[in-house]
Amino acid sequence: MKYRTVGSTELKVSAVGFGVWTVSTTWWGISDEAFGTGLLRRAYDLGITLFDTADTYGQGKGETMLAAALRDVPRDRFVIASKFGYDFYNNPPREGQRELPQDFSPAYVRFALEQSLRRLGTDYIDIYQAHNIKMPHIRSQELFATLEDLKREGKIRHYGAALGPANGWEPEGLAVMRSRDIATLQVIYNMFEQDPGGRFIDAAERENVGVLVRVPHSSGLLEGRYTADTVFPPTDHRSHRTREWLTEGLQKLAQVGFLTEGTGRTVGQAAIQFVLSSPSVASVLPNIYDAEQLEEFAAAPDTPELTAAEFARVQELYARNFGVELSTAGRTLPAINTTV
Repeated sequence: MKYRTVGSTELKVSAVGFGVWTVSTTWWGISDEAFGTGLLRRAYDLGITLFDTADTYGQGKGETMLAAALRDVPRDRFVIASKFGYDFYNNPPREGQRELPQDFSPAYVRFALEQSLRRLGTDYIDIYQAHNIKMPHIRSQELFATLEDLKREGKIRHYGAALGPANGWEPEGLAVMRSRDIATLQVIYNMFEQDPGGRFIDAAERENVGVLVRVPHSSGLLEGRYTADTVFPPTDHRSHRTREWLTEGLQKLAQVGFLTEGTGRTVGQAAIQFVLSSPSVASVLPNIYDAEQLEEFAAAPDTPELTAAEFARVQELYARNFGVELSTAGRTLPAINTTV
C-alpha cells in the first residue's frame, strides 16, 4: 500500500480507501453484517487506513460496523471520514433512490455528530463531510461557523464536502472549494465518467484540497467481471439501469485493453491507477463486494503507474466516447444511489 497526504492537512491516508456504503446498505446485494465487518477488518490488515462512511448508511449501521471491525486497533492508526446532513432520525426511510430531507442547522449538526461519535466508539472524527451539499448550505455562515467550533473543541479534525446525488454538481463543488476552508471534496470520477470530476481535481490542486474519489470503476464496468450475459439480482441497484448501460460500457472496456496487456495490472487496478495519476487525489474509494476483489484493489497502488502515453491515450479515447455511439437509452441512465 502507498499513502498520501490529504490536501493541506497533516493527515496521511492509504491511496486506496474503503467505502463502507457497499457493505452497510443493500444497494450492492450484501446483507450479511458479519461478512461486511470481516471485509473491513481485512482491509485494515492489507494496509487500508481510510474508511469512508456516513450516518445515513443503513441508518447508522455503517458506523457501528466500522467500530466493531476496528475495536482493537489503536485509534490513531486509521482515519474515519463520515458524513452528515440527512435527517433520518425524524423522517421515515424513502423508497428507491429518493433523498431524505436535509438539515444543516447548527443544532442538528451537533446532534448528528454526537450520535455518530457514539456509534463509532470514538471521541473525534477525522474528516466530517457535509453529505450531498447544496448551494444554500455552502452559503450558510452558521454551518461553517459550527464546523469551525467543532474543530476547536476537538470533536472533528477536519471537515469537507461530498457531492451528489449522482454525478455532476459542478457549481457547488467549485464554490465550496473557493469559498470555504474544506480539507476534502468527495466526487465521482473514472475513465468513463471524467466530467466534471476532472475539473474538480484540477481546481482542488489550485486550492490545495484533497480529493476523495468514489465510483472509480464506473459502477462496476471497469472491474472486468461482467459480460453481455450478466444479469444483476434485484437486490443490486444496477438491476434498475438500462441494458444499454452494460452493453455500451463493455464496448468501451474493450478499447482499454492496452492498460493490462503486459503491464502487470488487472483492468480494475488500471482504473485505480488512472485516478491516482492526479496528485490532488488523496484516496480512491472503490466499491468492494468480496475478499478477492479487496485483495486486488488494495494491491493496485503497488502496480505500475500509468505512463504519460497511456494516460494520454485514455484521454483521447474519452474525447470520442471510446468509439461507442450512445443509444437514446444510454443517454438517460438512472442516477446512482442518491445518498452516497
